Amino acid sequence: MRKLCFCLAILMCSAVAANAGTKAEIFGGYQFTRLDGGPNMNGWNGAVTGDFAHFLGVTADFSGVYGSGLSFQTYTFGPEVHAHLPLIKPFAHALFGGARASSGGVSSSGFDMMVGGGVDVGHGPLAFRVAQFDWMLTRFSGFTDHNNVRVSSGIVLRF
Repeated sequence: MRKLCFCLAILMCSAVAANAGTKAEIFGGYQFTRLDGGPNMNGWNGAVTGDFAHFLGVTADFSGVYGSGLSFQTYTFGPEVHAHLPLIKPFAHALFGGARASSGGVSSSGFDMMVGGGVDVGHGPLAFRVAQFDWMLTRFSGFTDHNNVRVSSGIVLRF
């Protein structure tokens, strides 16, 4: 299911970018997550963004963190607003989708929402995501946890 969502997101972003004749970006990097009441976790974060206006795009974001016998993955999609300045690109997004938590062979899936943003530095096809900060809300089996924080940093490839 996650592979299907990932493929659909890449196709969606590619189609939007191709139809508008504008840019697309791929981000990959490190992620630190603090789940409310849980351990600090480290892992990866990846995203694909397709622009369909100079300041507006759609993002598909995937991530996974691991620690203390727990794994937590997210797959979210949503709009992004950004400013293409000469050297930096500040952005903000609202992402909605799902999450999966596993511990000791037991797993649970639920709803995930992230609101945040960050800044990329660089000109041309390669940039560095200095920081991306997201506030994250998760809902598993009727239990809502809204004090989660995610911070990411990494490399951005622009097309």
